[in-house]
This record gives sequence, structure tokens and C-alpha cells, in this order.
Amino acid sequence: MSNFDSSPAKQGFAFPAEWAKHTATWLSWPHKEASWPGKIETIFARYSEFIKEVTAGELVRINVADRQMEEFAKRHLLENGVDLSQIEFYNFPTNDAWCRDHGPAFLINRDTKQKVVVDWGYNAWGGKYPPYDLDDVIPTRIAEHFSLPVYHPGIVMEGGSVDFNGAGAVLTTTACLLNQNRNPHLNQQQIEEYLQNYYGVEQVLWLGDGIIGDDTDGHIDDITRFVNEDTVVTVVEENKSDENYHLLQENLQALRRMRLLNGKQLNVVELPMPTPVIHEDQLLPASYANFYISNAAVVVPTYRCASDDKALDIITQCFPDRKVVGIDSTDIIWGLGSLHCLSQQEPEI
Repeated sequence: MSNFDSSPAKQGFAFPAEWAKHTATWLSWPHKEASWPGKIETIFARYSEFIKEVTAGELVRINVADRQMEEFAKRHLLENGVDLSQIEFYNFPTNDAWCRDHGPAFLINRDTKQKVVVDWGYNAWGGKYPPYDLDDVIPTRIAEHFSLPVYHPGIVMEGGSVDFNGAGAVLTTTACLLNQNRNPHLNQQQIEEYLQNYYGVEQVLWLGDGIIGDDTDGHIDDITRFVNEDTVVTVVEENKSDENYHLLQENLQALRRMRLLNGKQLNVVELPMPTPVIHEDQLLPASYANFYISNAAVVVPTYRCASDDKALDIITQCFPDRKVVGIDSTDIIWGLGSLHCLSQQEPEI
């Protein structure tokens, strides 16, 4: 289904904010060594620690290629104290681990108590990392397994490129959504129509560039996140000689100019950037904004630097009703993504 007249929005469906109650969190077990060259073994303990925090409040559903991968995953989870009764495995093979981008977009209709899946096209961030054929079909495979209706907009969209306030607004970036390697046949207005029709939003708020080192061409989940309906946290770089300084200042000024549907100005909370994380002369896209909001906790990537505690304190103030916990993501970020990139929430109806 890709006709706007029968789109999810027209049927009363919308994508909830991440802090809305979850039925589960979806993951795709990491297995692609090329994503963490020479380091993949170093990520499993921290990845399992992340899962442990999430399972305190909800199910975790994990895509695996086969029984061998499932047994490998169980061993690491048990070694790190994860309650396996909170884990469900699904034999849906993937090319990579970035479930935020290839996983299903779950929309709900609060009036009819229905749930649907939107299966956007997926091309590994503009064709950068083929093959991606297995990842591209994950949403439909999950929808079919749970007998959920599935919509196919027919354009490329990644979950990390959009962030929602649950009250009609979505944040995104021109650097990603207007990139010629995604949907070159669409202009900005046309992309807004897709966002409105297939995410059930009324307002699209545009920022510019993402952080340096982000191979997704500027995903919003590395720079600016809603923490409630009218408040965002946004990363800023204090070092004026840092490559990220000016582009993050531009985004900060743009946020301050924005108005929500009700006319209110956004509350903008500044979040520091970590000390640059560099591996083999490559600046990695380390950011505290790549946190994940689960039922039980807000899980924040940390990077073994002085800014960690400050970032955790700021995020704690933003989520007074949730535990905020940091997980060392210094090895995970070598894959060029972190905790939010790895996860996708399934909302409760």
C-alpha cells in the first residue's frame, strides 16, 4: 500500500514518542565483522549490558540468522546476567546490526487499538555497505509473523533520521533526507508529505548537518532528541577549533527559532559532546544524544571521558521518572553507531 489516500495517517495511525510505553525492544544480533573490524568480540559484553537494562522493563526481541547465532547470543547474555525469560529470538537473518534503520516502524491507532508496520525502503545509507537485501525485508518479515498490516511507501527512510515528540512533530535533517543517495526524485515538500502520511505527523522540523564522522549523512539521533513534547536536548561542542563547533551552533540557533504546532517555542537543553573518540586516525560519531528510552531506563552511551558525568546529569534531569544509566560505548562506536542505532521500540497499544 503506498497511496496517500489509504496511508496510515488517513487511517488514524501515528508513530508514538519513544518514551511511550513499549511492548518490546527489537534488536538484530551483531555479527558483521566488517562493521567492527578486528573488534567485534569487544562489543558483546556492553551490548549484553544494554539488553540487561532494557529487559528490566520490557521484552527484548532479537533477530538472529540461525540456531548457532542464537546459542552464541544466549551465552553472552547469560554471562552478563540477562534474564533469558525476557528474551525472544526470531529467525530473521540480517546483513548488519543497525535495527533502528532496518527494523520496522510500528504505528498505532489509540482509538481502535490497532498496530501496523511501515516498511520503508532501506539501502544501507545511500548504498555505502552492500549487501543489504536481508535488512531491507526485516519489517515485512516481522509484520507477517505477527499478522500485522504492512505499508510500503516505496521510498528510502531510516529510523535514525527522524525523532518524534508524540504530539504531531518530527525532527530530521536536510543533510540526510535531501541527500541525493536516498530519494533523488523527491524534493523537500514531497518528502514532508511522505513523513506526514506514513508516520502520522503534522509538522516537520528541519535541522541542517549531522556530526562529523557520521556515515549516515547526518542522522538526527546523533544530534538532537525530544525528551518530552516541547523539549529537546541538542549536542554542542565547546571547543571552537573542533570540526563540529560551527555546524552544531547552527543547529542550536535553528532550534531556538522553531515553533511547535501550538505556537510554543521549543525548550532547548544543551548537551556536551564527548572528547573526540578516534580510532586509527578516524573521528568516530560519538555522541550522548544516541541514548535509548526504554520502559525502565534511559540508557546513555558513554566514552571514558570527563564529559560523561555531566551528560548523564543533564539527561537525568530530563527524565525524572526513569533511571538513567550510562554504558561504555567506546568499542561499540567503532561500528559508527551506538545504543539508539542498534535498537527499535515496539509501542504498546
